[in-house]
Amino acid sequence: MINIVLYEPEIPQNTGNIMRTCVAINAVLHIIKPLGFSLEDKYLKRSHLDYIDFLKYYVYENYEDFITKNNNGKFYFLTRYGYNCYTDIDYKEEENIYLVFGKESTGISKDILASNLEHTFRIPTSSNVRSLNLSNCVALVSYSLLSKADFPSLEKYEPEKLKGKDFLKQFIKNS
Repeated sequence: MINIVLYEPEIPQNTGNIMRTCVAINAVLHIIKPLGFSLEDKYLKRSHLDYIDFLKYYVYENYEDFITKNNNGKFYFLTRYGYNCYTDIDYKEEENIYLVFGKESTGISKDILASNLEHTFRIPTSSNVRSLNLSNCVALVSYSLLSKADFPSLEKYEPEKLKGKDFLKQFIKNS
């Protein structure tokens, strides 16, 4: 199972988008305080729309609280200082992994990263960019890992279900 961990997120729209991604991929979301917003914030609610009922998430008082309650898996820390490329993460469906992403302004605490150097990963970018948007990073890395396991428990070949399997057929032009 993929667990998405947000270390001290600051921007509600990013967290809301990540909540939606977690629902889409059946991931558990872990949010580590302090937060730069309230979880009741109207922007957060707009970002995750009606998906919150399907989201499994936990909020922790600090990093130590998170680690104490989650010591049963592999941890991967995503940072621009990473020693490895995110595509090097080897994911199998039966594994319990934690993808840890840092806050928008400064990332994950440097002390935490220094204690886990061999488990730090980065998304390649040009030297002209300091970092990418947090919600984009979560989606990019998590979908990349899921593709390695052939998208377990996801509807890989099923068309969108809300409008029905044959929705697009109504737009076929008759000659």
